Amino acid sequence: MSRCRGSKPSGDPCERIVPASQGYCYSHDPDRAEERRRAASKAGKSKPNRDVADVKRRLSELADSVLDGSVDKGVGAVVSQVLNVYLRAVSVELKVREQQEIEQRLEELEALLAAREAG
Repeated sequence: MSRCRGSKPSGDPCERIVPASQGYCYSHDPDRAEERRRAASKAGKSKPNRDVADVKRRLSELADSVLDGSVDKGVGAVVSQVLNVYLRAVSVELKVREQQEIEQRLEELEALLAAREAG
């Protein structure tokens, strides 16, 4: 086993252990760049979109229930506040995923640039 030949965004060497036959970890392997991009894109688009659609549906149903009197206005207000907090958490989750994707892409670009400059 050996260490990955890639570099972190800071310029420090990657510390991940890889089989000697590979040379790069998953995050730095130039042959897997497209695979990583697709995976990050897919992950960034999945759960938050479903969560937002679900909360929108629930808020619409809640509004209808408050308006027709089947749900108390106070209860409706509290539930809508809780759903709003949930939406903010989903928003933060999405921003973190986007940031991770950007960092990963930047690492890939830096590794490619370093390889070009070395070669």
